[in-house]
Amino acid sequence: MSQLSKSPLRYLPFAALMACLSLPATAAGTTAAHWPTMEPARQVSNAAAAPLLAAARAGKRVVAVGDHGVILLSDDGVSFRQAKAVPVRTLLTTVQFIDARHGYAAGHDGVVLATQDGGETWTLLRATPGVEQPILAMHFDSLKHGIAVGLYGWAIETHDAGRTWTDLAIASGESADRHLLHMFATARGSLFVVGEGGTIHRSTDRGKSWEATTTAGKGSLWHGLALSDGTLLVCGMRGHLYRSSDDGKTWQAVDAHTTQSLTGIAELADGSVTIVGMGGTVLGSTDHGKTFARSERAGHEALTAVLADGARALPVSMTGPLQVSGPAQR
Repeated sequence: MSQLSKSPLRYLPFAALMACLSLPATAAGTTAAHWPTMEPARQVSNAAAAPLLAAARAGKRVVAVGDHGVILLSDDGVSFRQAKAVPVRTLLTTVQFIDARHGYAAGHDGVVLATQDGGETWTLLRATPGVEQPILAMHFDSLKHGIAVGLYGWAIETHDAGRTWTDLAIASGESADRHLLHMFATARGSLFVVGEGGTIHRSTDRGKSWEATTTAGKGSLWHGLALSDGTLLVCGMRGHLYRSSDDGKTWQAVDAHTTQSLTGIAELADGSVTIVGMGGTVLGSTDHGKTFARSERAGHEALTAVLADGARALPVSMTGPLQVSGPAQR
């Protein structure tokens, strides 16, 4: 059982790392019929301490993904184990489940993985190793139809459950080459892509057409979520936090009481909202995101995402899954 190697630069929050790097733009690739052999993820002794970047719920199960192809599973939100079979050893940045058994994960090397058993085993659907086109976010609105996005406005779409992909134009004009960092959908069916420089792109027709909206801010946006009452929240660099009550047509700034970058949002079972970020930052709201109170975890961990676990908020970090009990709320 091997140990995970450590590299300070490598374990910066991925969106922050990408925003700081100056990588050459490359043309969007199509799904290859064959790709070079990729190493499977190792079974590691300290997997529960692996740097994690995203988490999703597969029914009652929590599934978190991160570096070295590590995928962690938990059926109680407390103890975690490594997935049995992951065919890649690359950085995974995003994960989503359609139901308790069927899900997708994606990340560096243009990798897209699929599972049909709740995350226990994974199949490689797409990979472009050696091409600087990491997938930073994705969203499937059904088992067959999904969109993935990444650097310099790059986006691809599938209509056959990830077996084949085609290029998709989301951004245009001045924002055409800005990094696309996160995707989320609303109960109404509207789809949002947020990214570098405060860009927000909105589609009301499953990604066929897109319109740009603005927060009037310039800070990159790293995450967004639609709350159960229809409120939308987006957050990102230097504590930038915005709220919309009209399905993303207009946005209003919300005071986050911090300049730490914010990386994840979750709505808990009682309707309260938890937002996490750098430096162990935890924000809490009990009024649908109109106001927030701030607290900091004693360990000041770099929190990269947060998942609702009933009445609890379960954050993930650069040091693995963590526990949050009752963040400061107002």
